[in-house]
Amino acid sequence: MLRTTSFVLLLLWQILGGLASFSRVNLETVNLSIARQTLTAQVRVLDQNQKALAQITDGDRIHLQVLLSQKISEKVEVNFRLEGLDAQVGNCTVAAGQDGCLTQPLDAFGWYWNPGGTAQPARSVLAVAGGVTLGQSDRVSVRPRPVVMVHGFISSWQAWQTYLGPDGYLASVGIAGFAVGDGQAAGVLNTGSITDPAGRTNTIAENAAVLKQYVSRVKELTGAQKVDLLVHSMGGLISRYYIDRLMAERDVAQLIMLGTPQNGTECAYLPASLGFYLPASLEIRPSYIQGLYNQQILHRHGVQFYALAGIPIIEAFKSPCTTVPSDIAVSLESANGLPLTLREIALLHTDLNASKQAFQEFILPLLQKIPPDFTPEADPPGLSTSGAVQQFTKVYHGHLDAGSSQEFTIPIEAGVTVASFALYDTSRSLEVSVVGASGKEIELSVEKNGLVVIDDPSSLVYLGYGFANPKAGLWKVTLHTTEKTPPQGADFALSARFEGGARLTAQANPTLPRPGETVQISLQLDLAGQELPLQQAVAQIRGSDGALETLELSIQGGKAQGSWRPTRSGLYGIDLEVLAAAPQDALPAGARIERAAFLTAEVQPQEDRRRSLLNLALVLAGVVLGVWAAAWLARIAFKRLRGRRT
Repeated sequence: MLRTTSFVLLLLWQILGGLASFSRVNLETVNLSIARQTLTAQVRVLDQNQKALAQITDGDRIHLQVLLSQKISEKVEVNFRLEGLDAQVGNCTVAAGQDGCLTQPLDAFGWYWNPGGTAQPARSVLAVAGGVTLGQSDRVSVRPRPVVMVHGFISSWQAWQTYLGPDGYLASVGIAGFAVGDGQAAGVLNTGSITDPAGRTNTIAENAAVLKQYVSRVKELTGAQKVDLLVHSMGGLISRYYIDRLMAERDVAQLIMLGTPQNGTECAYLPASLGFYLPASLEIRPSYIQGLYNQQILHRHGVQFYALAGIPIIEAFKSPCTTVPSDIAVSLESANGLPLTLREIALLHTDLNASKQAFQEFILPLLQKIPPDFTPEADPPGLSTSGAVQQFTKVYHGHLDAGSSQEFTIPIEAGVTVASFALYDTSRSLEVSVVGASGKEIELSVEKNGLVVIDDPSSLVYLGYGFANPKAGLWKVTLHTTEKTPPQGADFALSARFEGGARLTAQANPTLPRPGETVQISLQLDLAGQELPLQQAVAQIRGSDGALETLELSIQGGKAQGSWRPTRSGLYGIDLEVLAAAPQDALPAGARIERAAFLTAEVQPQEDRRRSLLNLALVLAGVVLGVWAAAWLARIAFKRLRGRRT
């Protein structure tokens, strides 16, 4: 009975205590609510030095401040919202006994736009606590962020003409547009000139330094603290380098990429084989981008990445250089080669930066984002380099004089399911004829062969065509000049991409050697899972200065290897070409199998020997000085001790 009574009393005590606590919480809430009804607040928009602002540019770094009409007895959480928008843009806490608080620095992203893309040239900021609006700021004038555009490979600022000027896409929505190289600010990129293909280009790093200079000047001209980067193709790689390595403090709101080869593009093998557009043509090859660039350029510093991938080509035999889907120069797999927000569109690579559809459906909604849509972007983990390696023949390259032609014999073995051909022609004037393994000339067509001719100087491919399930045997491709071929003739590069059949794998180690360090090159050719004995294996090593070195590899069955010792720092393309006898059941007796692999090594600068010796001398001097000082102090201590004893 006593136990029952005790239990009931304990239960009653807990219930009464809970009711008391509940009443106390409600009483505090009521008192706080009453206090807020009597409070008034001043809301201010401040710059980073905490000075009041009357005008900002979308994306500027600011503080928000609330000043209450009286000090409060308990802390209050204050949220800041934009008038007309439901999104919270900042917060701070007014401590007990205080009458105001200041937010941490925040970026005024999306302040210029309302949902649906309507402009809001002036804003008021509301301070809200417990669902009650305490006050609002004076209206602050807001301007949209400027857009800086970055062109791609073998291109110029003129690639953005549909975006620039009073009739351009950007002006139509009230946004200021700048294209690097247009003269509105200092700085010109060098990604290659069609009129000087053998001329040296900038590296990605050098072009990123130009971009840094240009963006800095645009900020000065406009008063904006941040810009949007809108980029095409290789311009995305330049911009990623800028954001990772050169952006001292965040001045890019978002990076919008059109057809950027995040994993590189195999189409670059063509101009690189001619020694054209170096080092840029080496830097956009897959082996460089995947093996070196993507392993180092990973930091985003909060900048959001967006990408648009062209996917008009979906049948493998219609894609001259890459896997499908592709935009003819960049595959969907490459455009999506790192974590980002990606959309697809049925446009060719050279149309992505001019298309009104791309602007209206993809780019404009990003430029008009409102506050909830800006989330700091995390850095991705290290990116994998284990993607499938495409199989190619050697690149046939050379020069055709006006009025001439040249024939090439290309073997296709049994098991090849796709053979697609790509032609690069500096004059954009050559014609091609094809005789199949049957000995009959094939009339190429858009429907059957995906025949495409791109008369755009910035394109990595001039002409492409292909075949599904081609007949095994020797195919003959003949290049012809035409009346459009200039008197000086035309430089060309031709290759074939295969799916199925023999597979060549290769590697170079290390890929970041020092001058004089040995680089081991190895390869293996397989057919249907079995090593295919090699007849010849050669490495063509081309430096970014155009110098070419040939290295014969040692062959053992289906494997080959060799050693290369670079003498100078810089970027090198290592193009491997192998020749093997085809099995009797794969091709006619005596026929051959060709394959090529394309590697990259970046030889690091050698540390100045004199500086090294000087550093060593300084270290040794420091050691000697330290020993002498220790001995001197020990001697003094010994004398003092001896003096005390006497």
